Amino acid sequence: MIKEFRDFIAKGNVMDLAVGIIIGAAFTAIVTSLVNDLINPIVGLIIGGIDFTSMYVVLSGDVPAGTGLAAARESGAAVFAYGAFLTSCINFLIIAFVVFMLVKSVNRIRSVAEKPDDVEPEVKSGPSEIDVLIEIRDELKSAKSQA
Repeated sequence: MIKEFRDFIAKGNVMDLAVGIIIGAAFTAIVTSLVNDLINPIVGLIIGGIDFTSMYVVLSGDVPAGTGLAAARESGAAVFAYGAFLTSCINFLIIAFVVFMLVKSVNRIRSVAEKPDDVEPEVKSGPSEIDVLIEIRDELKSAKSQA
């Protein structure tokens, strides 16, 4: 079992996957910062200077007006945090778009790399073996019918 596990870990695909996960986590942090630090303040400015991320509706419990989302959650109230959800949706759309562009680029590069540059046209060197056999059969039939 240990040998199988060692062989599994030693495969290149597992290492590629690990590198991809690490880079993905770092990229997610960048996108989260982009959304929280750049996009949300602009959206907040458009909707009247309100912190978009902290928008919520109290479903049950007692939360004083003007309390932030974190404090409302800590008070034990059930809150519908639609601002945080929309922020997560924006993060997802940005990451999904970047991954789409990355996959599209890799596929384009892969198709160029796999396509041979100089394809020589096939030159027919003469009749195939089957063509010769068919010709011999037809000659035998015509000789038999003439005799």
